[in-house]
Amino acid sequence: MFSLKPSRRMARAAAVVLAGAACAATLTGSAEAVVNGTDATQSYPFMVSIPVTGADDPTFKGVCGGSLIDSQWVLTAAHCVDPTLVTLDGTVRIGSGWKESGGTVRSVAKTVSHPGYRNGDGTGPNRDDVALIRLNRPVAEEPIRIAGKPGRPGTPTRILGFGTIDDVPDPTQWVFPDRLQELDTRRGAVSECAPGYANSTRLCTISQVPRAMACNGDSGSPQIRRDRKGRWELIGVTSGPGAPGVRCSEGPGLYTSAPAYAGWFDKVTGRDG
Repeated sequence: MFSLKPSRRMARAAAVVLAGAACAATLTGSAEAVVNGTDATQSYPFMVSIPVTGADDPTFKGVCGGSLIDSQWVLTAAHCVDPTLVTLDGTVRIGSGWKESGGTVRSVAKTVSHPGYRNGDGTGPNRDDVALIRLNRPVAEEPIRIAGKPGRPGTPTRILGFGTIDDVPDPTQWVFPDRLQELDTRRGAVSECAPGYANSTRLCTISQVPRAMACNGDSGSPQIRRDRKGRWELIGVTSGPGAPGVRCSEGPGLYTSAPAYAGWFDKVTGRDG
């Protein structure tokens, strides 16, 4: 998700904040600018870029992703707003295919992390890794609908992100693209991720392209699929690697299931009443 100087604490923060696919074990859930992905082939008005700074090293500038799910609410990973890892820069950019231009910029009014969130710290998957960001004002961009179900294993999906495009463990060598990246993937079976990683709330994700997957900087970014009418709907939030000790480009990714937390989202945003 971002690039810090290679201190032990910095590497931990970078790894955790960038989760989103199978990355190096040193990164607690790291997801690249979608390693070996391609420039976005279309507009994604719900895509959000979230600038962050290292909590212990303000010289460490990175990014997380998010999805606009309401005119004033953004869904991201809880580790992207974890104050022990990073500090939000205070604004987010909505609806642009460029990391630092276009779209609509809004200030962050508040963040709400799931009460069950726990960071895996490299020893296992992040748990309840979802958070909501309330914008200071609504935006005109169209939010993405959360799917009723994530779909069966084998379902074609797509992942998006502004993460690093170089699959290397040293944060100082990460390269973040200006353009939004996309990669065609599929829902994986629980057995395609490491034991104890995927379950009903964590989706195993497999690339349809060799040596490609989300990585550092893709944390919080969306995994989407087409509904019966061909419209994109949200199924997952980039959380981390799907197996320990595997490079981003060589292993499965792990995504928090958006449908599994739809009730919590509605409660926080006030849409359940």
